[in-house]
Amino acid sequence: MVRRHAPTLTACLKDWIPLDVDVSPFNNSNTRKEGVGFTYKKVDGYAPNFGYLGQEGYLINCELRVGTQHCQCGTPAFLAETLQLTRRITQARILVRLDAGNDDVANVRVFRQKRHGPVDWIIKRNLRAESREEWFEEACAHGVSADCRAGKEVWVGDAWRERDGQPERVVVEAIRRTHAADGQALLLPELAINTFWTSLKPSQVTAQQVVELYHDHGTSEQFHSELKTDMDLERLPSGKFATNALVLECGLVAYNALRLSGQESLRQDRGLSPEQKMPIRKRVRRRRLRSVIQDMIYMASRLVRHARRWSLALWQHNPWRPVWQRVYERFGTGGRRGRVPMPPTG
Repeated sequence: MVRRHAPTLTACLKDWIPLDVDVSPFNNSNTRKEGVGFTYKKVDGYAPNFGYLGQEGYLINCELRVGTQHCQCGTPAFLAETLQLTRRITQARILVRLDAGNDDVANVRVFRQKRHGPVDWIIKRNLRAESREEWFEEACAHGVSADCRAGKEVWVGDAWRERDGQPERVVVEAIRRTHAADGQALLLPELAINTFWTSLKPSQVTAQQVVELYHDHGTSEQFHSELKTDMDLERLPSGKFATNALVLECGLVAYNALRLSGQESLRQDRGLSPEQKMPIRKRVRRRRLRSVIQDMIYMASRLVRHARRWSLALWQHNPWRPVWQRVYERFGTGGRRGRVPMPPTG
């Protein structure tokens, strides 16, 4: 469905299409559903895994997991399946972004398999017992200072570490604060060290760009929010784990249908006359699912039977009707040329 109908897949940098994989706990507390357990968010629920493609956030793969399952458990198999599904949509270069919970060499081995095509990655490192002071000194010695407020130092640079028998690039972001944001002096300086494994070459992508690319990975939290709140999928309905897993898979289809409708409406809106354009306040790159549901799904209409035919009558002065008609024609023809019968105006 995404391959056939998606208007475009927006790259995050140059030709790299982002693939964000992350776990987002579903709060199902005060229930006795099968598989509900104590998640890392300190609530009882499930810990499903999701894979989103492109800046638009198309949901490529999802897997319902018990709440007590660690985020890395089963992730290599999930990544392999997600990359296979991704290759059914695009053959472009893929940039996989993972959190520190997935700092495991098994994931990198999946990315390096030739059958998955060109795949790069940014994985936040788990510092574990490493010295933050040593990382800060290395960043100061080999990195570049970034402009920031008084009382705060930020150094970004490259380092190399051996991993799985070969050297791999590590991007370091070292932050030292002597004053808080409100100007209060700190008794002891605060050190914050962020390090990232990456396959992106320094000649292609700078260290600062790698940090910004990982920060953009946080956009996937908005996709989680749309699933949980806009589609009301957080508290799954059944007491059986298999049934809830099926409901989540159905939610994947509904999520992509709404996402496609929202993105297609933006594309079609550019071809409308000024008086027919969507009544939105500012130009956006991606429409939230709640907005799509409220504006294009909850559209008042009337079911009419005339001349032995059923039709859907819409109010002709509805400001969303012109773009809704374009989207209807686009998806009603299955992406092919031609027109389908449109509902008459009411």
